[in-house]
Amino acid sequence: MFEFCTDPSTLDTIPWLGCYLTNGAHLLFYRSFLVVFALLALTAPTALAFGFAAAAASRSHIAPLAWLGKLYTAMVRGVPDIVFFLFFVLVLDQGIEYLRHQIVCPDWTEDIRQGANFLVCPEARTPSGNAPQWVHKTYGFALAVFTYAIVFGAFCGNVLFGAMRAVPRPQLETAEAYGMSRRQVFWRVLVPQMWVYALPGLSNIWMILIKATPLLFLLGIQDIVYWARELGGSRTSAYQYPHPDWRFWYFLGLLIFYLAFTKLSEVALARLSARLSRGQATAAGEEMRKAAI
Repeated sequence: MFEFCTDPSTLDTIPWLGCYLTNGAHLLFYRSFLVVFALLALTAPTALAFGFAAAAASRSHIAPLAWLGKLYTAMVRGVPDIVFFLFFVLVLDQGIEYLRHQIVCPDWTEDIRQGANFLVCPEARTPSGNAPQWVHKTYGFALAVFTYAIVFGAFCGNVLFGAMRAVPRPQLETAEAYGMSRRQVFWRVLVPQMWVYALPGLSNIWMILIKATPLLFLLGIQDIVYWARELGGSRTSAYQYPHPDWRFWYFLGLLIFYLAFTKLSEVALARLSARLSRGQATAAGEEMRKAAI
């Protein structure tokens, strides 16, 4: 990155370290933090949307819809995350290619499944083989976001379903007595009040989601754990910056990063909980009223 980094073997300790920490591989390492933040920023609202839909479906008076909502939350929560990531992404990727294959290559005569190989026509490849590298990376990242959202959406659905049931029933009956329709009661009374009951559970899911970001390497994405392992490993004189095994220091840095990030999350969630509890008929709301008096 700097002009004096041309020949690292001639540098003293501090300049050598400065060059080492700003070389191309480390810039990719630093960029991988942005990948983690982007994953969290996109996955959290998407998972919450899936969870809300599952919780609303589970409360439905239409039996098949209620069964579908409960089946989704029960099935996904019962499968280990690592198994789901390895299986679901493969099925989703091949499913997309299969659908495209049926549309763009209807005259294809060869078998798609040939032993362990899954072969579709070149036009159905997703992304296409001649697509730019950024398209392949974006596609892989989109699959990762969708997979994370499916998994954590099931947990969100279970939490939101319990929060909906925690809202006092007399409030809903009062709204119905005033002439509100079932839909109006749901959106104007139930949904606004359920968040204070759901936030503790959603906070735990957020923390688990942060801890689950290292699973990105299972989806072929070079995340911060991947780069910490690669950069921290011992390097011989064949490399531009030879060094012994430094993985301890890299992983110690990741430990500090995750602890700091979860601490900031705890502070933000505590403030959000206090804001939602204000004026609510909950234990936290009662404590706030007593403190105000």
